[in-house]
Amino acid sequence: MNTTFGYCRAASAIPTVRPGAVRENVASMASFLPRCRQEGIDVLVFPELCVTGYTCADLFYQSALLDAAQKVFVETFLAQTADCDTLVFAGLPVVRDGLLFNCAVACQGGRVLGVVPKTFLPNTREFYEKRWFSSAADAAPGTVRFAGEEVPFGTDLVFRSDALPECVVGVELCEDFWAPVPPSTRLALNGATVLCNLSASNELVGKADYRRTLVLQQSARCLAAYVYAGAGIGESTTDLVFGGHALIAENGRMLAENARFSRDADWLAADLDIAALSFDRRQNASFAFSAARAEPVRSVSFHSSARSAGLPLLRKVNPHPFVPSGETERRERCEEIFAIQSGGLATRLLHTGTKKAVIGISGGLDSALALLVSVEAFRQLGYPLDGILAVTLPGFGTTGRTKGNSEKLCRGLGIPLETISILPACRQHLKDLRHPEDVHDITYENTQARERTQILMDLANQRGGLVVGTGDLSELALGWCTYNADHMSMYGVNGGVPKTLVRHLVRWFAETHVSGEAADALFDILETPVSPELLPADNSGQIAQKTEETLGPYEVHDFFLYEFVRRGTPPAKLRFLAATAFAGQYTPEQLDTWLEIFIRRFFRQQFKRSCLPDGPKVGSINLSPRGDWRMPSDASDEPWRSGR
Repeated sequence: MNTTFGYCRAASAIPTVRPGAVRENVASMASFLPRCRQEGIDVLVFPELCVTGYTCADLFYQSALLDAAQKVFVETFLAQTADCDTLVFAGLPVVRDGLLFNCAVACQGGRVLGVVPKTFLPNTREFYEKRWFSSAADAAPGTVRFAGEEVPFGTDLVFRSDALPECVVGVELCEDFWAPVPPSTRLALNGATVLCNLSASNELVGKADYRRTLVLQQSARCLAAYVYAGAGIGESTTDLVFGGHALIAENGRMLAENARFSRDADWLAADLDIAALSFDRRQNASFAFSAARAEPVRSVSFHSSARSAGLPLLRKVNPHPFVPSGETERRERCEEIFAIQSGGLATRLLHTGTKKAVIGISGGLDSALALLVSVEAFRQLGYPLDGILAVTLPGFGTTGRTKGNSEKLCRGLGIPLETISILPACRQHLKDLRHPEDVHDITYENTQARERTQILMDLANQRGGLVVGTGDLSELALGWCTYNADHMSMYGVNGGVPKTLVRHLVRWFAETHVSGEAADALFDILETPVSPELLPADNSGQIAQKTEETLGPYEVHDFFLYEFVRRGTPPAKLRFLAATAFAGQYTPEQLDTWLEIFIRRFFRQQFKRSCLPDGPKVGSINLSPRGDWRMPSDASDEPWRSGR
């Protein structure tokens, strides 16, 4: 158990099984134990009735099979777990009070910790379980005699780690999971963050997709991890075929999945982020409401070692959590976000009764996206595009490249563009302040930013329109905007979109919606360094002020933002995850410097986020004070800085 960062390492194991071949089956199960020790597996899940085979049918009536199952399991498998800290769930038939139950037996360190019987017994089409087994609903929770001891018995059992108290494991069997209200729901509401399923679901056309959907949905609904182990190809093929499907999901995300129909024993392992699941549960009011009303359960403690703490992380850490990795999914994501942005702006225009919009065009990514969104909103409403007033406002740092791209983009889109130089006004303002023009400090920079916003606001008043904001989510997180300047607008269409996603949205639009001059401009904008252009260009007329040279890469800050806000990741773990995600790309020292910048700026710039203009939320993170994020502007960052 990785108690430092709150991970539990779980595995789904598919042994080679033949109906009735108890010794062979158990030997195959035991072959996984050395790997558990070596790789530091905390929880191991086997398929349903894997000790005997699920497809024994009327052989389950035979005491020879039942006695052999328990005897071989105890003497061969259980004995070999004596020096193994892994919590193992094995499937076998168990007799209690004269009734036979299909059970998951939880064991660790050579002892049985509990026995969980199956509740929902399928008895339609190809399934006849009620012919052999009794339901858990027919037996009161209590104990059962197993391996010479009285051990807890019932569906009301959860297993809690002694090293990581938030790691609580619950178990259900196959059909339980397909029921309208699965037993795992009750277990999750009683604290189970890891849900395990011992299954024998046969393969039919399309069934694997449905099974996968159920696993993802139950893990999401329960804010839990879900470890699924399905019976393998060695089961009887008299009428059915089993594929040995193994799945590990976490809160709606698939962490690992095997290829079905392997003729060899199969294995799947992943690290489950228990800390992140607990964070989600703490802030989910519906979960808390339901948990307070759930029928209570019994808790059984199990021992957890810390051996997995020093092992490589068994899960992918996505360096770009806001951006889907697959091209198809990324395109679909862009389409959806663009629809949300343009739909929000269209509704705001409609409700305010205005057919005019004013946008400051800088030749950068954010203003380009805001312009594209505005064009789509006007098209949705059937408004003429000449109602969009694009304004370029060259200042001390404006380069020919960005100004030229602004002009090309507007021409290509058929949008009127006005040019208003802010130089005379800024020079007068600096003169009034008795501030030398050659002193390029924050006053020099913000004079330009505020002059631009003043002109845009006044133009909107003059034309009877609204100012469309261009600032994005990443800039808001870092406070990389001038208070009462580009920080302000009448509707901020990009406020929920991080910089890494802005880039993909612009590229997607350039590749799919436009051609010619507009596309050329967008592609060049994508290659232009991110800059506010508030400092003079270099001697060759190129951009001298580059944002990412000051702050660090936006891809890293977007990673920090996602982990910090969406998953509640503390700084030490955040640094560890960043080093994993960006291994070979950035050094740990670089990442540490940028994390310092992120934490400092995120806390000190909250006052800018406390008075943001309206704008649409497009993803799971938003920093609007009316939406996701409420934080005092004078909060201390000491716990986050000292926690590193």
